Amino acid sequence: MSLAHPRFDEPCFTVDAEAFFAQHPPALRALQRLERDTPLPPLSEPDAPRVLAPVDEPLVSVAHRRIRELANYWHAGWQEAIPGTYLRHAAMMRLGGVASRLPEPWGLAVFDAWRPMELQQQLFDAAYQDPETEPGFMAPVSHDQRTPPPHYTGGAVDLTLTYKGTPLSLGTGFDNTTSDAHTESLEGEPSVARTLRRVLYEIMSEAQFVVYAYEWWHFEYGTRRWAAITGNDPLYGPAGS
Repeated sequence: MSLAHPRFDEPCFTVDAEAFFAQHPPALRALQRLERDTPLPPLSEPDAPRVLAPVDEPLVSVAHRRIRELANYWHAGWQEAIPGTYLRHAAMMRLGGVASRLPEPWGLAVFDAWRPMELQQQLFDAAYQDPETEPGFMAPVSHDQRTPPPHYTGGAVDLTLTYKGTPLSLGTGFDNTTSDAHTESLEGEPSVARTLRRVLYEIMSEAQFVVYAYEWWHFEYGTRRWAAITGNDPLYGPAGS
């Protein structure tokens, strides 16, 4: 693959949460009204079981009045990216429930969800051209139907919180490849971003999503990681083509 490819941190549709809340006192009061600032539990990445009995469930559009579709890879110009955003039906119903339960003016913004295998390969190759990219940052491509990458199943979604429609970066931007992006990396010191990461984790967990320990924005339902963390059997094999 050529070294010429779009940057992972562009386009940047988010606003730094610390700066945003410092400039908008009403937003800070709205944050306090969320009444959610519970420390994150210990997070782990257990060995994931193979998909042995995949469910037959369609991909559906991420369409909800409280969810913004950002389509980062499409707008960045990744060759294999698609303009729409899709999830498995059950995952989308749960995500819509999360958005609906958030008090106004809070909402969600989705960076990415289902990916075609060709995009997964392109992203993986590009990520590991950088020797400083952490192992595990990007799931390798697997053509084994029993071990599909999370995003290829339609059960993984990359997202953040919004305030009055403004997407917020919670300590790092989307696809940051450093340890600052680890979900627990802000736990040692109070901050707006730490509170918002905790809020995002809690509201997604209530809908039975699990977070990826190395990316605060990445959540899964029905995948192999979800199965390993929850003790269930994985639901989703590859989706789409």
